[in-house]
Amino acid sequence: SALPLPGPGPGPTVADDPQAAVERRVAARHLLQRPLTCLEHDPDTFRLVRRHEVELDRWFTQRLGYRLHLGAETARLFKTTTVPAGRPLRTASDRPFTQLEYVLLALVLASTAAGPTIVSLRDLVDQVRSAAAEAEVALAGDATERRALVSVLRWMIDAGLAAELHARVDAYATDETADAVLKLRPDRIALVPLPRLAGVDDAEELLAEGERRAATRQWLRARLVEEPVLYREDVDEAEWGELRRRLGEEGRMLDEMFGLVVEARAEGVAVIDPTGVLADRRFPAGGTLGHAALLLIGELEGRAWASADELVATAAGLASRNPRWSNDLVAAPERLARKVVDLLVELRLAEVGPAGEMRLRPAANRFRAVERSEVEGSGDEQGALW
Repeated sequence: SALPLPGPGPGPTVADDPQAAVERRVAARHLLQRPLTCLEHDPDTFRLVRRHEVELDRWFTQRLGYRLHLGAETARLFKTTTVPAGRPLRTASDRPFTQLEYVLLALVLASTAAGPTIVSLRDLVDQVRSAAAEAEVALAGDATERRALVSVLRWMIDAGLAAELHARVDAYATDETADAVLKLRPDRIALVPLPRLAGVDDAEELLAEGERRAATRQWLRARLVEEPVLYREDVDEAEWGELRRRLGEEGRMLDEMFGLVVEARAEGVAVIDPTGVLADRRFPAGGTLGHAALLLIGELEGRAWASADELVATAAGLASRNPRWSNDLVAAPERLARKVVDLLVELRLAEVGPAGEMRLRPAANRFRAVERSEVEGSGDEQGALW
């Protein structure tokens, strides 16, 4: 558009800025993907969050039931409306956290939220053990535990919750006498747990609290944003009717906020990111696991349930026909099958039964005709789900 002619009167406001809508969308997408955002990690995007704080806070609060906290160097988006399934914390190697790592993370956070700012690794280990004793959590103190603690600390360092001032924490994984000096950010550490953790006695109560279905529209919208697919069976008839009636409005709102596209079928609704950036897992995807998952969908076409043994046999057959796949997975079809099944379940493209059997879900239909050339070619597009 043409530039305005100079003249008297007030200058343009943020709302009048032709770039404002683009900037708000960039900031909202960033916060959705990185709910704990630190100034030093992305100064440009952090400035956008600060510039559009009022509008972003209104968006997230009114439309999704989330809460935005913005400090001098830290932005925290508290996602309290729904608890997404299958979205674990991941280590630097992209491995999901183990139960032990979650336990240690909780103990570290509890031990450091009140300071001090500078702490040695040995003192931190002592604090963690004290917190464990107070919470009646038994710690073994063995090499497995040390490796898990290093993974937790490395995650905290990458997240901006801590920094290494002297030496590296990695040495502690193999040497219990190793030490390091850490600079902690108690102000950020205190922002990690959701506020509703206070007063919750067990995991079941927490998960129940996380499903705020009383605010139906916010809850449905949050499910659409956070889950790959929202199936009709996930909601009751009243919720499904509410969603279908307001589908056009929801589509316009999610496009304005995040640039997402709503795609609906009789079986459910998916929200698509045309860029693929917001997806936790891009699919189709290259590599052994992505290719194997895509081929398995084709192999199971028209079938109801496939037993665990059938899945392993199918994985072995696929591996034999694809010698260029990763050797460690080709040599272990049980492991390959397990990883493929886990990926498809995480994407809500499949479900597993009590005996390890698996069947495809409706959204998998979209990928049955996808060829490998498409996977290795236009990898930047997520495309439609079905």
